[in-house]
Amino acid sequence: MHDPVPPSSSPEPADAAAYQDASDAVAQVIAWYSHQLLAERRSPTPDPERLNRLIADQGECVRDRARLEDAEPAEVARVAALYAARLKELEATGL
Repeated sequence: MHDPVPPSSSPEPADAAAYQDASDAVAQVIAWYSHQLLAERRSPTPDPERLNRLIADQGECVRDRARLEDAEPAEVARVAALYAARLKELEATGL
């Protein structure tokens, strides 16, 4: 007889709404970086240091989003809060 998959090994996050909130928060920050990268690249005098920093920071966000797939609920909540605050800071300061 087939044994059911234990809940802890389910590919679905324990709290789908919390996971979606965290994923959305990270996606908004990634979008902010994408917009800044585009603007910097289109600038008449792009700043290579700023471009490199934006690329590195965006890459960190992409890695964080990938880690959400296997994150525990507490980590998902931490990432959601971190990225919500990060977006506010980025929008307020412009980096």
